[in-house]
Amino acid sequence: MAPPRNVVKIAVQMPDAIPQLIQLDQAKPLAAVLKEVCDAWSLVHSERYALQFADGHRSYITENNRTEIKNGSILCLSTAPDLEAERLLGGLQSGSRERRREALQHLVLLAPDVTFAQEVISRDGLQRLGTIVEDGDDLGEVLTLALRAFLELMEHGMVSWETLSIPFVRKVVCYVNMNLMDASVQPLALRLLESVTLSSPALGQLVKSEVPLDRLLVHLQVMNQQLQTKAMALLTALLQGANPAERKHMLGYLWQRNLRQFIYKNIIHSATPLGDEMAHHLYVLQALMLGLLEPRMRTPLDPYSQEQREQLQALRQAAFESEGESLGTGLSADRRRSLCAREFRKLGFSVPAQDLERVPPGLLALDNMLYFSRHAPSAYSRLVLENSSREDKHECPFARSSIQLTVLLCELLRIGEPCSETAQDFSPMFFGQDQSFHELFCVSIQLLNKTWKEMRATQEDFDKVMQVVREQLARTLALKPSSLELFRTKVNALPYGEVLRLRQTERLHQEGTLAPPILELREKLKPELMGLIRQQRLLRLCEGTLFRKISSRRRQDKLWFCCLSPNHKVLQYGDVEEGASPPTLESLPEQREEDGAGVRVSHLPSRDHPLCGARLGPSGQPGLLPAVAVADIKALLTGKDCPHVREKGSGKQNKDLYELAFSISYDHGEVEAYLNFIAPSKREFHLWTDGLSALLGGPMGSEQTRLDLEQLLTMETKLRLLELENVPIPEQPPPIPPPPTNFNFCYDCSITEP
Repeated sequence: MAPPRNVVKIAVQMPDAIPQLIQLDQAKPLAAVLKEVCDAWSLVHSERYALQFADGHRSYITENNRTEIKNGSILCLSTAPDLEAERLLGGLQSGSRERRREALQHLVLLAPDVTFAQEVISRDGLQRLGTIVEDGDDLGEVLTLALRAFLELMEHGMVSWETLSIPFVRKVVCYVNMNLMDASVQPLALRLLESVTLSSPALGQLVKSEVPLDRLLVHLQVMNQQLQTKAMALLTALLQGANPAERKHMLGYLWQRNLRQFIYKNIIHSATPLGDEMAHHLYVLQALMLGLLEPRMRTPLDPYSQEQREQLQALRQAAFESEGESLGTGLSADRRRSLCAREFRKLGFSVPAQDLERVPPGLLALDNMLYFSRHAPSAYSRLVLENSSREDKHECPFARSSIQLTVLLCELLRIGEPCSETAQDFSPMFFGQDQSFHELFCVSIQLLNKTWKEMRATQEDFDKVMQVVREQLARTLALKPSSLELFRTKVNALPYGEVLRLRQTERLHQEGTLAPPILELREKLKPELMGLIRQQRLLRLCEGTLFRKISSRRRQDKLWFCCLSPNHKVLQYGDVEEGASPPTLESLPEQREEDGAGVRVSHLPSRDHPLCGARLGPSGQPGLLPAVAVADIKALLTGKDCPHVREKGSGKQNKDLYELAFSISYDHGEVEAYLNFIAPSKREFHLWTDGLSALLGGPMGSEQTRLDLEQLLTMETKLRLLELENVPIPEQPPPIPPPPTNFNFCYDCSITEP
């Protein structure tokens, strides 16, 4: 006879004792289970003991997480978390160095567990660890363990970083600034200062004043990838916390100290593969570097500024200097003004003061044009004179093109947008040389002129040309060329004809024939194919997906698994160890009993459950089920409507994060609860939201569904039309001929032949 569904078979072990094989009833209170286990080993005072997972992170079993126990789990009997915390904290105050070291080692192992962390923090454990750090009696293993334990406890978010004392932060700064320091201490000290800088503006200013940039440069030049990564993390945190003027000064100083060249040669092109964390920090550094251009991009031309008028005149003279000198000699003031106005029109301006009032690009467009005229004078003169000698309708207006091209580059490079908290999309090209944005403009404006000639464009085609140039630049930037020269080579290898070919290829993959009979056939095929897509989405939900938990500091460091039961009635989930393969349905805890009311559970997790972030109802009871019945689901929420995005404000700071967020709300009695997800990719987001919508009887309206339907329609249509190959299909059906004048030709079947 099969055991009840809320009973799991497990093993419990204890040092120097024979393991017990028991059947754990999830409906029984945990204290009663502990009493039975202790009685079997003749142990008294069962309240002094607790159960832990024997493998993995060895977290304590509580009423909130006991549903993670699966059939075949191995647990161990250990000291209760409050007593263990008391014992280890007592060991920290021991006069024996060896005992302190052992206490810290155990503290580091247990600190990731939230139950144990609560006990340590409630007993002033952070203050005791802080004392060890501040005293600095041992700069080796003891200090390393103390810093690691301190960071693990702070990661739970129970204590604000702003509560740290100034002497403590200064002591950690000293460890960063020391020359002879244990290699394992400084990465931890840098990580701690990064968290302080990002979380507390006041303490961030202290870190900025106490940690010299030169010291961070020294750490970056050490061939230790972990130390380099943490030093880069603190550097980007300091830059993000600075105001625009300070940031510009700091980046200028770092560039003078050849940081850009070092990053390009020794980090980007290092023999060691670039880690995800370093890639993110390089993305942030690139965004901050390009962000220095934002003030110029947001500033319109001031027609009363003498400096800006002189810059415009310099731009004109660089193109028409010899002509102006020869024609302007002896002319009146009115004649010279008329000549200047004509030359500005040849440059592509209507009225310079009005053309450059638009923001963006503001003065950044003028900066780009001046840079091009000064650093590539021959190319500048050739481009301007070549276009001014063409017919009016075929000339490519340099100024208008430059203004629009600057806007395009700002959009492609996302200048002025806040940094993403997870993106790693940096381009090595921007660390390859100084003035990379202006150099990119110089290449792009020549590309625009080349494309204009290839398209044989006129003034009316200006927007079409800009669309082609946008596509050329976007496709080439997506390849992440390692240098500007490689970018130039690749973008010039993508002429207008190649862009048309790529567009045609993509169109053939995405679109079918648009003849009315084909459209009618496609409409008849849609219901059947949508059913096929719905079936695939539900199968994908049954296979399940690994999701990452997002901590309070947006670190994605733990995994959990969710899947749909084969009968499509229940969503099941559970934690998964890092690096483990997705579990099967049978390996998930059987923690529900289905009846006419849906899913019956034996207990409810607390409000701090890491998976669901459920809210408490008016009665104070948590609104959360260990497994969610599909019949209880009320709605599917996405993006900014999700509670885990809305409550923590990530929608304002991290566009990428809320684009992957979705939640389901469901009823549990009078309480509304949520199951919250952050999809690992955009595709998984579409698959899950489509599948959940299908379960709820709603439409599958994602972009992925549209693409899948289009692909299936194209394939099915081509299969149906194989016999009509090379047969032209008319746009309209052939006309029906008029009826005959008489029907005498009809055969009368009632007349029998003789």
